[in-house]
Amino acid sequence: MSVLKTSFAVSQKHEAFYTGGKIQRSQNGELLFCGCGNKVNVLDVTTGKVTETLEQEEDEEITCYCITPDDKYLIVATRHLVLRQWLWKEKSITRTWKAIHNSAVTAMTFDKTSTLLATGSSDSSIKLWDIERQYCTHNLRGHQGVVSVVEFHPIQEKLQLFSSANDNKVRVWDLVKSTCIAEIEAHFSVVTSLCFSIDGKTLYSGGRDNILAVWDVEKLQVTKTIPILENVESVVLLPENSEYPNLNVTEDGNHVITFGSKGSMKIWNVKKSKCVFSKFMGLGLKSETETGSQTITQAWFTESEQNLTVVVADHTISMYTIENIEIQKQFCGYTDEILDLQFIGKDDSHLVVCTNSENLKVYNVKTWSCQILHGHTDIVLSVAVHKDTNMIATASKDNSIRMWNLDPETGMVHCCGEGQGHTSSVGSIIFSSLSGKFVVSGGEDCTIKMWDVGDAKYNLHCRATERAHDKDINSIAVSPNDKYIVTASQDKTAKLWVSKDLSMIGVLRGHRKGIWCVQFSPVDQCAVTSSADGTIKIWSLSDFTCVKTFEGHDSSVLRVVFLTRGMQLLSCGSDGLLKIWTIKTNECVKTFDEHDDKVWGLAVSSDENRVITGGADSTILEWQDITQEVEDTTRKEQEQFIIREQELSNLIQQKKYHKAIALAIKLEQPFRVLTILKEILASQSGVEDLQATLQKLRQDQLDAVLRFCGQWNTNSKNCHEAQFILSIVLKSYTAEDLLKFPNMKSTIESLLPYTERHFNRLTRLQQQAMFVEYTWQCMKGITDINSSETEDRVGQFVIDKNPNNVDDDENMEMSDEDEDKMKHSNLVSKMEENSKLSLKRRKIRKKIDSRKRVKQAVNKKKRK
Repeated sequence: MSVLKTSFAVSQKHEAFYTGGKIQRSQNGELLFCGCGNKVNVLDVTTGKVTETLEQEEDEEITCYCITPDDKYLIVATRHLVLRQWLWKEKSITRTWKAIHNSAVTAMTFDKTSTLLATGSSDSSIKLWDIERQYCTHNLRGHQGVVSVVEFHPIQEKLQLFSSANDNKVRVWDLVKSTCIAEIEAHFSVVTSLCFSIDGKTLYSGGRDNILAVWDVEKLQVTKTIPILENVESVVLLPENSEYPNLNVTEDGNHVITFGSKGSMKIWNVKKSKCVFSKFMGLGLKSETETGSQTITQAWFTESEQNLTVVVADHTISMYTIENIEIQKQFCGYTDEILDLQFIGKDDSHLVVCTNSENLKVYNVKTWSCQILHGHTDIVLSVAVHKDTNMIATASKDNSIRMWNLDPETGMVHCCGEGQGHTSSVGSIIFSSLSGKFVVSGGEDCTIKMWDVGDAKYNLHCRATERAHDKDINSIAVSPNDKYIVTASQDKTAKLWVSKDLSMIGVLRGHRKGIWCVQFSPVDQCAVTSSADGTIKIWSLSDFTCVKTFEGHDSSVLRVVFLTRGMQLLSCGSDGLLKIWTIKTNECVKTFDEHDDKVWGLAVSSDENRVITGGADSTILEWQDITQEVEDTTRKEQEQFIIREQELSNLIQQKKYHKAIALAIKLEQPFRVLTILKEILASQSGVEDLQATLQKLRQDQLDAVLRFCGQWNTNSKNCHEAQFILSIVLKSYTAEDLLKFPNMKSTIESLLPYTERHFNRLTRLQQQAMFVEYTWQCMKGITDINSSETEDRVGQFVIDKNPNNVDDDENMEMSDEDEDKMKHSNLVSKMEENSKLSLKRRKIRKKIDSRKRVKQAVNKKKRK
């Protein structure tokens, strides 16, 4: 039985590493330094992966950078006119200083000793910097316009600097005298490249005036001018006394290579002023009149590797063997928006990617070396593969489809067929599942077409055509037995067709917005659709009803596929999320958020252990299934947790509180620690034992206890213990010692508000208790006074009735009239006493009420 997948992890990430500008290289040619916004990425040529990233401040865009000849330092210039010196292998900045220029630095170079740096700016000035002594040595002025190129003379003793700017003049500077010793107008347009011979006696300069100028450096004059017939963007000198028979390069004379704006490479015999070899560099150009994204911007020759590296305006970096100018490796620095992708090759070794471009890209997943395939004339929108036959089908906005074949031995891809017939953009294409003998395409013209693939014949035959929908067709799927076809459209419906004659047998209705993707189940008679309404629906193909609906995406669901023998779904959407769904429970198992924009492409490997996603953020992510690893880790953690729980219980039972607290802290169980501390306090000598236990704890353990106090302090039931422990710690340690605790700042921030709240609550309780006591004492004093007054009145009445102090026995007999008078007087006195007492009680109540009102008003003001 298949195990349900619950987790994926990103195993590889391929994102944009080069977005423009000059590329620097290490001396051995193994590393490339590529600019990307505010970062410099170090690319390993062998693996195709970025090994280091040197990132500047967020708002500091890099304008220029340069690596020292000894590969130790990297100098970066930013748009804020700041220069930073990176010890790049350690990813540390050793120095930062102002560039002094008035505008951005546009050109940089080092001398052979790696100590002198020259910077040219768009303010027409050139400055030289001593990197070791850290000061500006020269300020050279004389150019007009943006400085385009600066180069030191290769012979260090010469101490000369050659430069050019938008004034089209080449200036030679004597660094000893800090003066310009020559100003030569050799070009009529911007000079783009200066290249010295090894002995430093000859200089080759190329410009956008379509010429190559040869200089005599000793005489500082141009000796020869060679017309190139295209803008020269880069000049490379071939090693002297070398022979390359395939390139017609002999030892007879010096040879240079020019790279032009039309994508061509030309090798020139300087002595004869003759082009001995020319090639369009395999960039898919058909004629020299084509320009644009194929313009070569930079090139250089790596003698240790014996290869040429060429950088093209579409951010492609290509490496060619010098013997026959054949591609060794190719890297795509910026892929733009990724629209679709699929695995192909043995063990899914290659990845076919269509981006926001007319070129198809095929990556080797291990090295990320890229083949760029030309053929379509407009953006490629969709790609499909048949893994058994290594065939690739693409659909484009140029209203055509193309067939490609992957050679499993060499990994090279070539075009083997083309189909014309659609009247508008073709947005979706799919192979037949079993044999791969036909493909089905559909697009903006609302029709589906079935094409016979057959053998590798160039012009594909359209077997059948059917108008399928009222709006654009976004997705097509073929059943596992090739008998049925299902299409999904922007008209909110999906339709089921018989593949034999394209006759419709059912319509799937229920989505509120257009449907982006449709897939057949690999095991059941059902299909799944994903829509712009944010839902995923599973449909029964027997009665065309919706049997399940999955909701969870916040926006359009762009792709959905079946996993785990049809028991799970994997979906991605415009929210940049990847979600795993279990069909049986209708639940989203897990959500992954790694993309920053729409996820257009989703592909699953044959063994379902790998998933590839690509999106509008120009990032390709490879996900690895780690369900088994997560389960094993969780099981081990549970077993370890049970063992430690038993150990903790044993320690508490044995009253080894110090070890028990340490283990509870390790297990991150704050309320278990609280229970242990309460148990210590419950003993006869609890306070002394608690103080001794806390003093035995290490600094990190005590820091954890204080952190736990912040949690205990939030509850009034546990605040007393928390405050007691805090009191012990504050009395036992000095403020300097407490500041050494790593989490002390956050601990204090968590303790302060609740401590203040508890203090105010206890203060109010004390005030209320004292007020009750005061009220009781007042009432008790009034009662004592009233009782004493009553006794005095009774005594006075007796004296009045017996003025002669006659014995009581003689006056025992009293008339009825006197007895009534005495009762009346007693009743009057009691009524007076009661009225006085009630008056005093009312006064006390008024005082209590007035104080309550004052307190309520103060509390309201505090809350406000």
